[in-house]
Amino acid sequence: MRTISATEASRRFSDLLDGAEAGESVVVTRGGRRVAEIRPVSRRTGRDLRVALAGLTPPDDRFADDIADAISRLTQEGTDPWDGD
Repeated sequence: MRTISATEASRRFSDLLDGAEAGESVVVTRGGRRVAEIRPVSRRTGRDLRVALAGLTPPDDRFADDIADAISRLTQEGTDPWDGD
């Protein structure tokens, strides 16, 4: 991975973005210390979401009932949820 100074990064920022878009990563240093990394953004997919959720306990029936109740309150015509009655 290429390393550049913060000064050089500021002067060549557009080039750095072009490089990231092309798949390149760059470490930015200030005073000789690593302070940032510019790299391509990770593309997320539905599979990534399924993998992330795989280890979680699914919501219980009470949660589903609470959501259904909240939705029904939103769809009732003529009801003001802030009325206080």
